[in-house]
Parts: sequence; C-alpha cells; structure tokens
Amino acid sequence: MAKELKELTPRGENYSQWYQDLVIKADLAENSAVRGCMVIKPYGYAIWEKMQRVLDDMFKETGHQNAYFPLLIPKSFLSREADHVEGFAKECAVVTHYRLKNAADGSGVVVDPAARLDEELIIRPTSETIIWHTYRNWIHSYRDLPILVNQWANVMRWEMRTRLFLRTAEFLWQEGHTAHATRAEAEEETVKMLNVYATFAEKYMAIPVVRGIKTASERFAGALETYCIEAMMQDGKALQAGTSHFLGQNFGKAFDVTFIDREGKTDYAWATSWGVSTRLIGALIMAHSDDNGLVIPPLLAPIQAVIIPIYRSGEQLAQISEKVAVIVEKLKALGITVKYDDADNRKPGWKFAEYELKGIPVRLAMGGRDLENGTIEVMRRDTLEKETVTCDGVETYVHKLLGEIQQNIFQKAFDMREARTVTVDTYDEFKTRIEEGCFIMAHWDGTAETEERIKNETKATIRCIPMEGDRTAGQCMVTGRPSPQHVLFARAY
Repeated sequence: MAKELKELTPRGENYSQWYQDLVIKADLAENSAVRGCMVIKPYGYAIWEKMQRVLDDMFKETGHQNAYFPLLIPKSFLSREADHVEGFAKECAVVTHYRLKNAADGSGVVVDPAARLDEELIIRPTSETIIWHTYRNWIHSYRDLPILVNQWANVMRWEMRTRLFLRTAEFLWQEGHTAHATRAEAEEETVKMLNVYATFAEKYMAIPVVRGIKTASERFAGALETYCIEAMMQDGKALQAGTSHFLGQNFGKAFDVTFIDREGKTDYAWATSWGVSTRLIGALIMAHSDDNGLVIPPLLAPIQAVIIPIYRSGEQLAQISEKVAVIVEKLKALGITVKYDDADNRKPGWKFAEYELKGIPVRLAMGGRDLENGTIEVMRRDTLEKETVTCDGVETYVHKLLGEIQQNIFQKAFDMREARTVTVDTYDEFKTRIEEGCFIMAHWDGTAETEERIKNETKATIRCIPMEGDRTAGQCMVTGRPSPQHVLFARAY
C-alpha cells in the first residue's frame, strides 16, 4: 500500500493525473470495455448509495414520488421540441435493429438486416420527451396537478472526451419531472429544488456553492430558465453540481398536455425538470482529497470509523476483540457506521495506509499497551492528527469528532473559495487572473457575442448570474457597455 501511495501523482504536479490516479487506486471506478463508459466498483457505488439515500429523503420530504420510464425513446419524440432536439442531437446513441443472427461463415454474430426497426429508438440522453408523452394520459384537469415525480436512472450521452465520474458516455443520475397548473407554481418548484441541491451540497458534501441562473447560451435545451449551483474544485476550476430547469409550457405544447383550469378554460401544463448525477462523486474527490488519498465528509462516508487491532499473539487479539466488540456496539447505537478489521492477511501498517487512501473519517487502533491502559488511539483523516483517549466514552468522543470533521472539511473548502474569488474591472486583468485558477466576478454586457468572445479568448465561461451578492450596476469589462450586476466567470469541468 505504501507503494500504491507513492504512485499517486501529487496534486501540485499534475492535478488531472492525481484525480485519475485516486479514482483508480481508491477502488472507486475503472474504465470498461465499452468506449467512454465506466465500471463503478463497490466502494464508489457505496458513496453513490449514501448520496441517493439522502437526496431521496429530501425529495420525498418536498412531496415527490419515484417512478420509472423507458430507457428507449422513439426518435419522433425528440423532434417535437425544436430546441431540445438541437441540444441533444449530437450526443444520441441510436438503436436501429432488434435482432442478431449467426454469420454465414461462422465468424460470430451479425446484425440481421431483416430486423430493422420501423422507427429508430434513442437511448435516453434525458427523459423529458417520453415523460411528457406519458403525462398526456395522466393530466386532464387542474385536480390532476401538480405531478411531482422523480426517476433514478441511467442515461447515455455520446461524449467524445471522457473522464471517470466527471464525464462519461453513460452515467447514473436522478431526474425530477414536474407538471403544474400555473407558471408561478412551476417557477417556485424550480427554485425550491435548486435550494434542495444547494443544501445537500453544503450540508452533506461539505462543498460551498454559488446559486445562480445560466445565461441564454448555457441553458438546458428546451428551458426558459436554468438555475444551477457552481462549486470550486481545488485547482480553482468550477464544476456544475446541479441544475434545475423552468421549462415553461414548451413540453406541454409539444406533447399536447392540456388541462381544464379552475375557471373551466383549457391551458397547457407548466413544466420543470432537475437533476444531479454521479458527477457529484467527482466533485467530492476534487473538492476535498489530498496527496494521501480521499477525504470523505463523514455524512457521506460508507464507513465512518474503522478499528484496527495491533497484536502479537492470538490470545492478545482475542482480548482486544472482546474489548472492541463493546466499543463497536456503542458506536452503532449512536448511528455510526463502523468496521472492525481483524483480518490476518494484512499488517496494521498496510491497513492504516489503505483506510487513509480510502478517506475513512476516523481510524481507531488498539494495541497491547492500550489494552492494559484501557485506551485507544484515534486519528482523524482530515488533519491526520492523532490522540489517545480512554475506552470509556470513546463512542461519544468519536460522535463529536465526526461532526467537527464535517464542519472542518466544509470550512476548508469555503475558505479556499473565498481566497480564490476575485473581482476585476478590466479585461486585461481578467486574462491575467483567470490563468491563476479562480472564480472571477466581473461585469458583462449581456450579449452572446461578448460571452463567446471571452470563451474563445480565455477558455473561461460564465458559470452563472449569481442570485445573491453584489448587484451593483457597472460597465462591461470588455465592451464598456452598461451591465446590471457582476456575473461569475471560471474555467470549468
């Protein structure tokens, strides 16, 4: 394991390679035989399951229910909403046939040309079209509204340049799709779900985020407005950590989803959609981890505490195990997930390095001297600080420590973002500062032309128009034209 750590590229040397190394060495995921797709390994999937449980509870607390819709979407459905099809057309994987047969020369299987589909099917890049086609059968009156549905699923977007968790051809996500009787209700839902994501990111992922609205060129295809949360990674780049879209009546009109309102008039349903994906695991890694491995916030750690015995004989191990069994039960009683690793196929030093690499928040170790003294060594992963405490009351100590670790990880990320967020007034200063890796607040004239110019010349994009903060009017740093407020620029993943 020491050799594994030595092969972990330092962040300061090559941040991108450090990330790739860490995903592989911490046993989170690996590339698959299918181009652009990944295998999420058990430890990586355990983190995703923790995220799912928390988010699913948050969705249900706001009145949403889970459902499931087909993976395959008729091609004609994507043609119903012009902006939507234009936004996803280049990323779609298409099913054209429904049968294989053995090759005549015995070389294997081939596609049966006689089994061509009458209409091609698209592997869902997102599910608005199939869901709104279904909603047409569900919605007839204002009494049928609102519909608050979420789907946990996989989607396929034919990405050309992929990176584990951050951008893969297939990924796991949730997508909420809601229908409402009024514009106001739909807009309220859009902002509400953005705030759910922001709360999850800050409270559970320990990542501070900027809430904002996307520019017209960055909106979701088919949306009237896209809201987002933007997070800073340790290299100063932004990562979009969640989006919530106000779709207006576009999909209601595209799929003829009408209802009779309270006044007896016919109207089209108002729509929202919102989603986060396994990209959040990538955010978790890049926001907190270090050159020793993962740093996982306790609230999302599959294992919050691990206990390792250090012994010289089987008899001593038995005595330690008896003592540890009591501690384990007390920790579990406080809701702490704990693992006692008494496997004899690895030495304690190897185990220390492994659990440090995997980011277990708290590591406890008990040896012969601890056994005699009634003590146990406790190490916190975020700072690597160690302390020897008495076994009596260690469960309370660990419980409190986990809360401190969660807060400390958030504070460290918050302080980094604050230190690397700058305000600039001139384009020359902007070009200099963007090379340093930071969030830049600057004035923009609101035109797509200026936005595109900045992107082409600096590789920085407008991450969002912040919903909070300084709304002082000024002049665009590029053109000198009037600007109503600062917007957030950064290079991004």
